[in-house]
Amino acid sequence: MSIRNLDAVFRPRSVALIGASNRPNSVGHVVARNLLEGGFEGPVMPVSTTHSSVAGVLAYQDVGHLPLSPDLAIICTPPQTVPGIVADLAARGTKGAVVISAGFNELGTEAGKALEQKMLEAAKTSLLRIVGPNCLGVISTGVRLNASFAPVSSPAGGVAFVAQSGAMLTTILDWSAARGIGFSHLVSLGDMTDVDFGDMLDYLALDANTHSILLYIETITNARKFLSAARTAARLKPVIAIKAGRHEAAAKAASSHTGAMAGVDAVYDAAFRRAGILRVNDLDEVFDAVETLARPIKLASDRLFILTNGGGLGVMATDALIDHGGTLSSLTPQLNDELNKILPATWSHGNPIDIIGDAGPERYEAALRCLLEAPGSDAVLVLNCPVAVASSVDAAHAVARAAQVGRKPVFASWLGSAQREQVHGIFSDAGIPAYDTPDKAIRGFSYLVGYQRGQKTLMEVPPSLPEHFSPDEGSARQIALRALKEHAEGWLPENEIHAIFDCYGIPHVRSKAVASAQEAGQLAAEWGVPVALKILSPDITHKSDAGGVALGLSGEPMVRNAAQAMQNRIAQALPTARLQGFTVQEMIRRPGAIELIIGMAVDRQFGPFLLFGRGGTAAEVINDRAIMLPPLNLTLAREMMSRTRVWRRLQGYRDVAPADIDAIALCLVRLSQLIADIPQIAELDINPLLADAKGILALDARVRLQKAAEGTARFAILPYPKELEKQETVDGFGSLLLRPIRPEDAPAVQDLFAQLTPEDVRLRFFTPMRQIPPALLARLTQIDYDREMAFLLVQPADGTVLGASRYSADPDNISCEFAISVRSNLKGHGLGKLLMERLISYAKARGTQQMTGEVLEENERMLSLCRELGFSLTPSVGERGVIRANLNLI
Repeated sequence: MSIRNLDAVFRPRSVALIGASNRPNSVGHVVARNLLEGGFEGPVMPVSTTHSSVAGVLAYQDVGHLPLSPDLAIICTPPQTVPGIVADLAARGTKGAVVISAGFNELGTEAGKALEQKMLEAAKTSLLRIVGPNCLGVISTGVRLNASFAPVSSPAGGVAFVAQSGAMLTTILDWSAARGIGFSHLVSLGDMTDVDFGDMLDYLALDANTHSILLYIETITNARKFLSAARTAARLKPVIAIKAGRHEAAAKAASSHTGAMAGVDAVYDAAFRRAGILRVNDLDEVFDAVETLARPIKLASDRLFILTNGGGLGVMATDALIDHGGTLSSLTPQLNDELNKILPATWSHGNPIDIIGDAGPERYEAALRCLLEAPGSDAVLVLNCPVAVASSVDAAHAVARAAQVGRKPVFASWLGSAQREQVHGIFSDAGIPAYDTPDKAIRGFSYLVGYQRGQKTLMEVPPSLPEHFSPDEGSARQIALRALKEHAEGWLPENEIHAIFDCYGIPHVRSKAVASAQEAGQLAAEWGVPVALKILSPDITHKSDAGGVALGLSGEPMVRNAAQAMQNRIAQALPTARLQGFTVQEMIRRPGAIELIIGMAVDRQFGPFLLFGRGGTAAEVINDRAIMLPPLNLTLAREMMSRTRVWRRLQGYRDVAPADIDAIALCLVRLSQLIADIPQIAELDINPLLADAKGILALDARVRLQKAAEGTARFAILPYPKELEKQETVDGFGSLLLRPIRPEDAPAVQDLFAQLTPEDVRLRFFTPMRQIPPALLARLTQIDYDREMAFLLVQPADGTVLGASRYSADPDNISCEFAISVRSNLKGHGLGKLLMERLISYAKARGTQQMTGEVLEENERMLSLCRELGFSLTPSVGERGVIRANLNLI
């Protein structure tokens, strides 16, 4: 369940308060006061068993006596009464409830858990949505609803704040009230028995009164729903999150390098990054985020002018800007000339623009107007430190005036506390975010820059994979299943790891398993090259730590003696370890090659994740790593690599040539595909993975298997569903491939568009277009397979796309909207009908209830196809010339 009936919670027409009270300082009393004094225009109906009226308003004895069925009920009664009350409300047709009462699953008792389950079961009968229990309540300023026991309310604004913690919500409320910052919604989710962060993100993404979203997260209940909702919301508006509990004491110790280097919080970080969510880490940053988000500011890039009356402030701000990855804009000769005309000769003649300590309001205003009109920058930060010869308040008024007519966003930081409230009021009225220090101002600027960068990265069209990349999934699966049958769960022998790597084109060192020291010596003599010798045991995962690795051995006697000594040493040190022989590997001499680590592990919340970083025996100590949720493409793989320190070494330095970055990125993509295809893989390490200009080579690898259900259920982001690929035979075309769309298909989709006539483009997109804009192209090809589907009909020989069909479902999977395109010169051959039939079949299999689409009334060919497929056709309400097509799927 997602956004269904949430309007009853956040835009109700009537409200009942169950547990209303006249007892001062009780929850029922405070909520009643907030409801009645908040200005809500609909009826507020108190329900109380002890009071005939509450705050002068007639009270009702129980839900059954209410004069009408409320859209929303606020419940603040003892927990044991809640399931019965919810049942009564459901019977009356109420669609939303906020359960403020505590005493449910948060107690950690069976009784509390059972009580919560009864409440949910009572709500299901009428799809009644529940916020809470154990929450502060909700505030929705658009309808002047304050259904909470917060001490203050909020004016209307564009920021929605959703928190699990009621204390965090009241803290933000108190802080923002002093600054005149408003919110669209403030929602305390409490224990999230029903409505959770995914539901709220889906709802707020479509809320016209919300232009940015702030989250306080302690835990996430449904990772896939959360990420799908977050990716959708973040494409439309900034989403910023603070995640509490970053150092989780209960995190299990990991047996792999990947697990040990990742950590629970790092996986959350990766999830936020993949969804396009910006993350803040403490309360101070939350305040800065609210200050920034309260104004609907959009930035094109990270270039900034800094205007200041103090050189030291400008230097501090510059340092902070560089630390946050921003760019200090250069002054053009023309801008220098203009500033020379209005500033004293002693100004800084550079950026930061220091207009000297005696700068009055006229100088501030004139300089700011110049900067706002000048090219080469996307925003201006204005700084002021108090001086005796000029008024900081007057300077603030001047900045506010200039900002009103400027073309760029303005950020401000006025130091000193004597007139802070007055200055912040001036800036608030002017829509200028104001901060206590230059560093905080830069941080606020960086939030918006980070959002734009994140969206650009997520929207970037990835390059196509090499044509030769066609993994042998079947063989790899057989190896894994056979190993599970023979060895049960645990670590794979190295020879079987290499066999799986061969199936996916992951290069590795030549190696062979032998049963005895004598066989190891004989193999070394046969190879005639220096070798490495490793103990072979399912009970020893870190061989180096156990003394189970010997390097640079040559000849039969040296290898045989080293093997015998290793066996004796380990048998004495680890008497219970099962010793199955040795692995002999060819020694690799690649001077200058960089040791990397790549791997995967499974997080209990977000499922599989991938890790890349600096490898070797000190990998965990160096802890230079980046984490990404799969699936990966080449663009995401490179972005992941770029977040590590070793990335700079990979670019080459002095006389060392750059490493083969493309080979490393492709290896990460192959690993991503491997763990999608073989769900039995629970952990995987390649350490070290050598990388240099010649390419990559896996020297050591470990893979742990466990029994698992087939499919991709463990993925938080669904990978490419290749099980939907199907060969189709079409008269006149022979065998065609029908398959889901991939991000790498962007060039092929653009080519399909190029084969449409201008008239067909207008009929498909309802507007003339010469080509698909990059942002739309990314949106069409980088889909969320959990909520969307797009099928391409492809000629297998050359990959030409002949047509495409797609649908996008609502978060509740009740309705989906379709679209279709076929090359203009191929119409009339049944391609469109085939694409639509397969799309309809897929939607039915997904349980979607209806399919809809909008068709221009002159598009007779499409309307005829809709009639043939059983769609009903009606004129679209409010849109002349548009026909609404609807097909019931159940």
